[in-house]
Amino acid sequence: MLRLRKLEPSDLPFLYQWENDARAWADSDTHNPLSQHDLRNYIDFSTGDIYRDGQLRLIIEDDGETLGCIDLFDFDPRNRKAAIGMYIAEQARGKGVGQNAVQLLEKYAFHHLNLRLLYAIIATNNLPCTAIYRNMNYIPAATLPHWTLESDAVLWLKAAP
Repeated sequence: MLRLRKLEPSDLPFLYQWENDARAWADSDTHNPLSQHDLRNYIDFSTGDIYRDGQLRLIIEDDGETLGCIDLFDFDPRNRKAAIGMYIAEQARGKGVGQNAVQLLEKYAFHHLNLRLLYAIIATNNLPCTAIYRNMNYIPAATLPHWTLESDAVLWLKAAP
């Protein structure tokens, strides 16, 4: 059964691999590789409390198998909104993991954190992610021309039920 959980020190090898996947950098607005030391510090000093850290990274797992991570970031507690970011491991892509993870994150964000708005900025050439947000009833609120060097992007929004 798919679940989201807090980061553990044993997640370091996965984070190191995923954060240094240069193919994903344009989508994550990353510009340089991260060291194991950087990531270990991130894990060690992350409290798992979005109000303290300003962001929240959760590991996506199914029956003990680590399948990716999903983030709430750009957290705005006053306006009760946050952005979603996600990385799905190659072996788990195309199997519904991303959509299920977003669904679990929505429940947590809307019902536990009491957020009123979630959003994602997705490159127009990222068709799998576009399908996830479209299928989950996010609204394409704006097109962002020239958002990255590689493509335009779309701002997808979903209000709390």
